[in-house]
Amino acid sequence: MKFYIDAHLDLAYNALNFQRDLLLPVSDIRRKEGKSPPAGIATVSIADLKTSDVGLIFGTLFVSPKNDSSITFDGPMSYRNAEEAHRNAMAQLDYYHRLADNDPAIRLVKDAHSLNEVVQSWEEEEERLLGIVALMEGADPVRTPEELEMWYERGLRVIGPAWDDTRYASGAWRGSRFGITKDGHHLLEVMAELGFILDITHLSEMASFEVLERYEGMVVATHSNARQLVPGERQLSDDQIRLLGERGGMIGIVLFNAFLEANYYKGAPKERVTLAHVVAHIDHICQILGDANHVGIGSDFDGGIGAADIPFELDSVNDLVKIADALKVHGYQESDIEKIMGANWLRRLQKAFS
Repeated sequence: MKFYIDAHLDLAYNALNFQRDLLLPVSDIRRKEGKSPPAGIATVSIADLKTSDVGLIFGTLFVSPKNDSSITFDGPMSYRNAEEAHRNAMAQLDYYHRLADNDPAIRLVKDAHSLNEVVQSWEEEEERLLGIVALMEGADPVRTPEELEMWYERGLRVIGPAWDDTRYASGAWRGSRFGITKDGHHLLEVMAELGFILDITHLSEMASFEVLERYEGMVVATHSNARQLVPGERQLSDDQIRLLGERGGMIGIVLFNAFLEANYYKGAPKERVTLAHVVAHIDHICQILGDANHVGIGSDFDGGIGAADIPFELDSVNDLVKIADALKVHGYQESDIEKIMGANWLRRLQKAFS
């Protein structure tokens, strides 16, 4: 496989919430924004993705609830009710459509044909395409489950029912206060009928077990690490990892230092966390499941963090190749490295779109 896949990037959120011009190279964004931008020091842009080894990403629709939570991100893309959530998420989906409409080298990937276009472009090594799979992070923008068909028709393909608590499910930030609600079960039924991929990232443990036991469609965790290495319900327990493996699911490793090293703190020296920590989380999942068939990358670059909060060896999306190098140093075979860097995610998408 000739390209990498990153299963979690908040591109539209950064463009619309912080007015970040993602058509610029990362170096230009940094010069424009200065030393302490609200979004953190930029690590990813459309311009850099197009010159990198990344051929496909999951681009999020992320809106933040305005509530009493200490983890709420305020700004134009936050919301107080379902109507505001809907409007803001739709604006982000429109952003991805504009990218694809205005650039012949970008595809909104929503079926087998568009996915194959991206794959073929890299195999033929002519004009390499960048594919974007639309992922909703927290389902409050879906005002009723009945409108899921409209979202599907507009290109949305992956939904995480919760980021913080939503009316559909409890989120991991506050612990398992409840699981999947009555409306949430209806949401899951319609999602399965339409063929949505379900992302358990950010779900409370209680809600995630309900999903893993009952959801009839494909289940993944686009950006989650191992709780055995970093405590907290935001990470996946070994039981969750096993159930995902049994379901044929996927786990994307987050490249956020606080989710890689248990004692990391904001402002800690960047060299405190290295790619050895990334490999440790990958290795833990591989050891639990007995193979390298269920793990990939879901970097969450610029997802409320910046260059100061990612592993020491990484500075931008152009450095993802260094993860492949680190896996090789740690004894991984080329075939498994290829799976982890993209082939595993590609296989899931091919199955979902078949």
